[in-house]
Amino acid sequence: MAHDLLPAPSARPSPTARLPRVRAAVLALGATALLLLGAPPVRADAPAPPGVADGFGLTQTAAVTGGATNFVVTVSTPQVAGEQRIRILLPADYAADPAKRYPVLYFLHGASDDPGNPALAYPALTAAQSMITVIPDGGLRGWYADWLDQKTAAGAQNWETFHIKQVIPFIDANLRTLAGKEGRAVAGISMGGFGALHYAQRHPGLFSQVATFSGANELSRGHAVMRAAVVATLTNIGAPLCGTGAGPGPSCSLDFGPAVSSDAIFGSPYPVFDADRRWNAADPTAHMAALAGMGIAIYTGNGNGNPSDGEFWVRSAAQHSRERLDALGIPHHYVDYGNGSGWGPNCRGGHDSGCWSQDLVDYVPRLEAAFAAASRGDAP
Repeated sequence: MAHDLLPAPSARPSPTARLPRVRAAVLALGATALLLLGAPPVRADAPAPPGVADGFGLTQTAAVTGGATNFVVTVSTPQVAGEQRIRILLPADYAADPAKRYPVLYFLHGASDDPGNPALAYPALTAAQSMITVIPDGGLRGWYADWLDQKTAAGAQNWETFHIKQVIPFIDANLRTLAGKEGRAVAGISMGGFGALHYAQRHPGLFSQVATFSGANELSRGHAVMRAAVVATLTNIGAPLCGTGAGPGPSCSLDFGPAVSSDAIFGSPYPVFDADRRWNAADPTAHMAALAGMGIAIYTGNGNGNPSDGEFWVRSAAQHSRERLDALGIPHHYVDYGNGSGWGPNCRGGHDSGCWSQDLVDYVPRLEAAFAAASRGDAP
């Protein structure tokens, strides 16, 4: 059965542009790397973006770039090596009404991408009329966690601390947000789908809504293929597939940076003498009870039955999450669009932006309706 805590909108917008298909890459055990690749570039805005002030351990390292409603803030923090980008999408009327406050969606990207990519500003997100969207850097393979090993070649990797203790208060301090739980949602694609569930489960006092789109929703022993995909990003085994021209580099979606141990994030992934207990502790499907009372949405396709498409593997994780929610009696919104037939003009059921864009066309109006209901004090 499927339940819904997200009110259905009276009308849903249609996609505003055709989206490019993206290629899949087989990594380990025939699984495709859980990558987030693009949507079309967004239009530029003429007015300047608003100013933001440093704080909460974040120091700006470059000028804010972009327009008044779609801009990128670049920061550094001791919690994560290197520079981090935060893309912010504001409603069109943000500057016009200086007394108005808005709920916030924290939208977590997938592996191999970063918020400097304008394609992450999907049309449904830029079209939102009543909420702010924040797309924080999650690293090419940060997996939205504080890594167990902080002494790898990748340097400091405290992504959960960066997002929860730094980015959220930084946004609340710089923008006119509704800073309570009822005005905050977290959602993500692929690797970011894991991150959304992980954060909502570990910090239920911060979020009232959570959504996962083609997410890595399960890290259990029984879903070893998902562990293999995580390990593939850590060990960077796909980098040689980037070609022999200029070699692996940031332009290749299979280059995740310096190779590190498979144990770097959650310890050993192998179920020997319970060595994988940290993986089990981080497994979202095992902790669905922590989401009770939230609005929950899960989206998946079937990869057209092709094991070389990542969607083939994430579908079973989505199904297991749904089964667990049903067993607990927790309401949720579940969409399995199969091969994509009828799910937008560019969705073929694969692990790509053609389907994710349509997921957001369905989800964003539901989320805005849920935020509006919460602001009125309506019961879910």
